[in-house]
Amino acid sequence: MTEKPVKEDPSLPDSPFQRYVGFARTAQGEGFTRLELEMRPELENPLGIPHGGVHASMLDSAMGWAGVWMGDDRPARKSVTLNLNVSYLATPDETTQGTRLIAEGRKLGGGRKVFFSEGELRDQTGRVLARSTGTFRYLD
Repeated sequence: MTEKPVKEDPSLPDSPFQRYVGFARTAQGEGFTRLELEMRPELENPLGIPHGGVHASMLDSAMGWAGVWMGDDRPARKSVTLNLNVSYLATPDETTQGTRLIAEGRKLGGGRKVFFSEGELRDQTGRVLARSTGTFRYLD
């Protein structure tokens, strides 16, 4: 897998939801995507840690983008999530309060209409917070 910095791709635009939450693609390659988010208080749950929905959204997006990116010279495909499973494993490091979240998605395989991905979400210390799997359907 060759990982590249993300360059603007009109066929793979950031969604309004992504811009609202604030996560950004920081690396993209064949079957791989990395997203990063600087945490803000409004994204926390009542315990003062990132809301599980933030984890799930980042993992869903990273896994989906990993499957639709076709390379710098080809437009991205479009897809929807058919199934998303998230296992929450830990809370962010207490000393840093999880100031940055990093989600990585990898396409595992699939066919003409459906693909499968896995994801991992860490905080900036490298602590694994959640793992996920997903099934996605191409729309084109």
